[in-house]
Amino acid sequence: MTIQRRQFLHLAAGAVAVPAMSNCAWGQAYPSRPVHWIVPFPPGGGTDILSRLIGQWLSERLGQQFVIDNRPGAGSNIGTEAAVHASPDGYTLLLAASVHTINPSLYDKLGFNFIRDIAPVVGLMRVPNVMVLHPSIPARSVPEFIAYARANPGKINVASAGIGTAQHLAAELFKLMAGVDMVHVPYRGTAPALTDLLGGQVQLLFMSPASSLQYIRAGTLRGLAVTSAVRSQALPDLPPVGDFLPGFEASLMYGLGVPRNTPPEIVDRLNKEVNAGLADSGIKARLADLDGTVLGGSPADFGKLIAEETEKWRKVIRLANIKPE
Repeated sequence: MTIQRRQFLHLAAGAVAVPAMSNCAWGQAYPSRPVHWIVPFPPGGGTDILSRLIGQWLSERLGQQFVIDNRPGAGSNIGTEAAVHASPDGYTLLLAASVHTINPSLYDKLGFNFIRDIAPVVGLMRVPNVMVLHPSIPARSVPEFIAYARANPGKINVASAGIGTAQHLAAELFKLMAGVDMVHVPYRGTAPALTDLLGGQVQLLFMSPASSLQYIRAGTLRGLAVTSAVRSQALPDLPPVGDFLPGFEASLMYGLGVPRNTPPEIVDRLNKEVNAGLADSGIKARLADLDGTVLGGSPADFGKLIAEETEKWRKVIRLANIKPE
């Protein structure tokens, strides 16, 4: 009986050890074929540049092609749902972004729960917007603008690229924290909003440094502040809005996610390689060109950021009573 018991314990221990060894081998062998990285936005923009930059790094480090798969539509929901329903084997990745922390509170019905269905891998970067003002408004700083807006309730039109966009939410957060009454004017994209801002039909827009830089330098528009917690490398003379409204932060967030139940060994491998890329001087320089502040860190760090941003925008959407178009 003693010999049989020892044999049983030996076999039981082996049964436990084999899956662990298999998982380890799985992580070490990954990837053995091309990996598809879903980017739920159109090609050609900053999200596309970021994904291709990190994808090229991963291709070189891991010896397999990381194929960028642009799937825009429905405010990123089409591409996100495709990632959610993909096999959790590490061969489908998702570019996670600020929109994924906004949409859960904006839409009544989604085909997924982002926090539940997408496992965080690593944060990539944050990019500020710039608070840009038409020069007809006699304000040269955030405090001056707040004073003017309070003295002229409902007379300032603030544009955005559409209802529920990050630009819109930044404006609503500003309105709530500054205690000002401004009229939101949604457009179908930044380009028409910028056209009307230049023409004076609207007076305020939160927009990217890359899009606003030439107009600020030419004096046709006035930059007041950036929406990030730190100054922008592209516009270092502009202070953060948070210097005047403590706690204000409305920069764009980007990171890497995978379908839930993806093996932790693969998540850890991706996290390690991406962190190595974010520490590379060449990649850091390219991200600086996008005016990005590097994130990096552990999967738990990125998961915490997603949860915090989701809760922040939930409150803003509820208080401002924002409904999707």
